[in-house]
Amino acid sequence: MINPNDPSLKSWIEVPQNSDFPIQNLPFGIFKISNSTPRAGVAIGEYVVDLNALSELGFFNDLFYNEGSLSPVVRNVFNKEYLNDFISLGKPVCSEVRARISELLRHDNSELRDNEKIRNKVLYKTQEVTMHFPVKVGDYTDFYSSEEHATNVGSMFRDPKNALLPNWKHMPVAYHGRASSIIVSGTNIHRPKGQSKADNAENPTFGPSKNLDFELEMAFIAGKRTKLGESISINDAEEYIFGFVLFNDWSARDIQKWEYVPLGPFLGKNFASSISPWVVTLEALEPFRVEGKVQSPKPLPYLQVSQSTSEQADKKNFDINLEVYIEPSSPQPSGEGAIKLTKTNFKYMYWNINQQLAHHTVNGCNINVGDMFASGTISGPTEDSYGSMLELSWKGTKPIKMPDGTERKFINDGDTVIMRAYGEKNGVRIGFGEVRTKVLPAL
Repeated sequence: MINPNDPSLKSWIEVPQNSDFPIQNLPFGIFKISNSTPRAGVAIGEYVVDLNALSELGFFNDLFYNEGSLSPVVRNVFNKEYLNDFISLGKPVCSEVRARISELLRHDNSELRDNEKIRNKVLYKTQEVTMHFPVKVGDYTDFYSSEEHATNVGSMFRDPKNALLPNWKHMPVAYHGRASSIIVSGTNIHRPKGQSKADNAENPTFGPSKNLDFELEMAFIAGKRTKLGESISINDAEEYIFGFVLFNDWSARDIQKWEYVPLGPFLGKNFASSISPWVVTLEALEPFRVEGKVQSPKPLPYLQVSQSTSEQADKKNFDINLEVYIEPSSPQPSGEGAIKLTKTNFKYMYWNINQQLAHHTVNGCNINVGDMFASGTISGPTEDSYGSMLELSWKGTKPIKMPDGTERKFINDGDTVIMRAYGEKNGVRIGFGEVRTKVLPAL
């Protein structure tokens, strides 16, 4: 089969310019039409391809048949409400499925292109479908791996001269979050309530958070399980990573500030995290690999990538553009619907995904298919590339002016926060769609 990442590939399906979903992407997700049950699909242009229908019509038979029979597990893998069973088949199978879809959608392949009856059974316009949460998340971990973000936060709340705590450059710091409150794009949230304590107050008060914030992150999804006691080596880490989603880790800064000592985030974080519905495979992101930052001091051996002659050996970061917009509930006088707040890049991460997963499991912690690992807030080196309102408004001391004359120190009720992510190279744009979440008043 032709390499699905080949930048010269074209599809018989028209893909608009600057679409996140060209034939080189083919991300996986779960969708639903009218009264049907959820099933697996891939995105291309402004269409969703029904993988369950393709499977039932025999288009994957050459991949799945073994000695004349089709495994029942494979036969039913695309009609589930989550992708976990498909992912569990293993990266070789998932890669073959992606390559087969690419083959079917190529401009010179007539299998679907010239059969209108079959096309009508497997292709849906994106406006016709409802996207669902793509995977069943058993456990969720949030890292803290952007040096710029950690330095900014440390400078605000501690000593600017000693912004990073002593352990930060020796290991990828993280905490375990709440998997049950991760939601898919398009799901509204209510402003959280909790305790907070003003700097000049003697006692805490209870009420809706006044400092609601977004955190711009990426998250990878585990594609292979381990047993309790096993560790994943840094050189094998990518065998256990299926793909990525865009991730908004909502944060109630005032609640978090009061509660986090001594055990870390709790109510300030566990009320909601939002993700994009399409999972972009690690394979599709191969063209965007770049070298990461020089790490000093040198990490301990289990966090060092072994020397290799491979050109990609040291390229464990990814050149993915990240943008955040805010869409106020009231129309803006400029006519703008959404106002860009920041633009940054995933390549700025200090600790890469291999190091994160190797450290996460070095103590024998087991992982399962569908587990989600978020990067932590991604901030760049300049003020317009920060990944949270906490940094953009510098703890509320530098309010952001909106076109209608209002200001934002944090997120207001009625605001919709929109995140987008994409890589571009050789005329090909691989994107994630968007994460869109509206903030409603506290219940």
